[in-house]
Amino acid sequence: MIFTRWSAKFPGTQRRGAARSDRAAPRPASGTPSGPPETAPEAAAAPAAADGTPSAPTAATTGSVPAARAEHEDTAASQEATPAALPPTVDALSVHEILGTIPALVAVVYGPEHRLAYVNGAYATVFGARPAGRTAREALPELDALGLLPLMDQVLRSGKPRTVKSRKVAGGDRTRDGYYTFTCTPIEVAASGPAPDPEVACVAPHKGVLVFGADVTDQIESAERLRASEARQREAAVTLQRSLLPQELEQPDDLSVAATYQPGGTDAAVGGDWYDVITLGAGRTALVIGDVMGRGVRAAAVMGQLRTAVRAYARLDLPPHEVLQLLDGLAAEIDASQIATCVYAVHDPNEGRLVYASAGHLPILVRDPDGSVRRAAEPTGPPLGTGGWLHTSGSVPLGPGSSAVLYTDGLVERRDKDIDDGVEALERAFAGAAGAPDIVCDRLLRSLGITATHDDDVAILVLQHPERTGHDAELFHNAALELHGGTEAAPRARAFASGVLASWRFSPELHDLGVLAASELVANSLQHGHPPMRLRLRRTDRRLIIEVTDGDDHLPRRRRAEPVDEAGRGISIVATIASAWGSRRTPGGGKAVWCEFALPRG
Repeated sequence: MIFTRWSAKFPGTQRRGAARSDRAAPRPASGTPSGPPETAPEAAAAPAAADGTPSAPTAATTGSVPAARAEHEDTAASQEATPAALPPTVDALSVHEILGTIPALVAVVYGPEHRLAYVNGAYATVFGARPAGRTAREALPELDALGLLPLMDQVLRSGKPRTVKSRKVAGGDRTRDGYYTFTCTPIEVAASGPAPDPEVACVAPHKGVLVFGADVTDQIESAERLRASEARQREAAVTLQRSLLPQELEQPDDLSVAATYQPGGTDAAVGGDWYDVITLGAGRTALVIGDVMGRGVRAAAVMGQLRTAVRAYARLDLPPHEVLQLLDGLAAEIDASQIATCVYAVHDPNEGRLVYASAGHLPILVRDPDGSVRRAAEPTGPPLGTGGWLHTSGSVPLGPGSSAVLYTDGLVERRDKDIDDGVEALERAFAGAAGAPDIVCDRLLRSLGITATHDDDVAILVLQHPERTGHDAELFHNAALELHGGTEAAPRARAFASGVLASWRFSPELHDLGVLAASELVANSLQHGHPPMRLRLRRTDRRLIIEVTDGDDHLPRRRRAEPVDEAGRGISIVATIASAWGSRRTPGGGKAVWCEFALPRG
């Protein structure tokens, strides 16, 4: 780009001037043929005047009509050769006129010190007038503050343009700050000579830089408003997601439990990961984790319905595979296009095992007291909502000192790796993650590289069956009695319960209520069940649990006994005096009927 003053020149000017000169040339001398060849004899034969000079020609003798025709033809030809007035070209405009009308910021500098040659009106409006001839560091301190001077050096050396985007600029007399994208382009600033325009300060050719600042304030502010709107939408979505999760986990007597949920990505489309802890009574605890495929409010809504259904089915105290069977049918009814994975597990401290069923979910990891980690083996079935599959239950030991982790695929799945590699990495991290369950959750997140920008939702549920020693162990006791049929079974059960409760140093009131409840449950089992029968008493730091099992799978129910009835009041008495009661079928056949009493806080 040659930066100099331009003269107004239009194409074809010299050609048209030459044509006009030709038409203005003098005619030939007398006697020289000036017209067409056929008119020359007639001109020579014209009569002379009395003084010997040729007389003025007449119309009849000079052929004035043909001459006029020739002149007309010459004029027409000239008009045909000269086109109509052409529109002006850019050559008619000066550089100042062009750059001065651009609303963008324009500055021209030259030489290694970037001496100022020109700024346009828009630049002066934002930053004020700038003296020509001075270095950019002196005359254009705003470019130094924006970090453009090193960029201009690069442009001058390399001869290639460079661009920086969205630099914030104080608005000068503007009511708000602006944002500009600056492009530095290499140019050649030519000598201009004397000129009335004070902006031109260059008096010798130099390499220079054209600084062009495009106002992108509206775009930046629109983008900021969009980001703020997306942030609000995401916050609302995350709030919805978290509101569907447990606000506070239930804490079982025999387990320490903690969970964490981290939404993935930065958009508003949160996923359908969920977890839950449900105390079933008699010291048993259900643990659930699941993941609805897809993202957004729809997935979160399906998740909320499934979580509510799990809690309802858990109250039935069904085996894990039966719970998943019910969830499978419900998931298809809720939304056939949404598929979910889920693990439902039940921990029984009396058995020291974790009984579970899986619907297409990742395996549970169990860490033994010696620190070794293993995966819970099959069985597993297809995800919920697919239908046509009979789920089965499996079990894994989880005694005192053991831990387990349930998780969703966002923790271990990566786009560039096989998911088994992620599970193996989790096994290694879990083996070395010591501490309380909440600390283990945090360590697993860090070990697997889960950050706030992770692109998938993550849910983790960690449970520990702690080893109890010292005074803590004194708060947990178990006692059991095998019952044999006959009239002596009921008195033996009452005597056993009385002795155990007395040794546990309960208050007389709680002692008597416990003996009464044990007597009624045993009587009910003797009347309606069949062997094998067993009475179990369990004490935790928060409750007393009394449980009777037998070989009959008919579950009792509470009913209203009429005044004349001699039986039917045992379950009603237990339900009245106990804090809670319930019944369930046992895995090997038969049933268990239980009740529990809350212990006073000491």
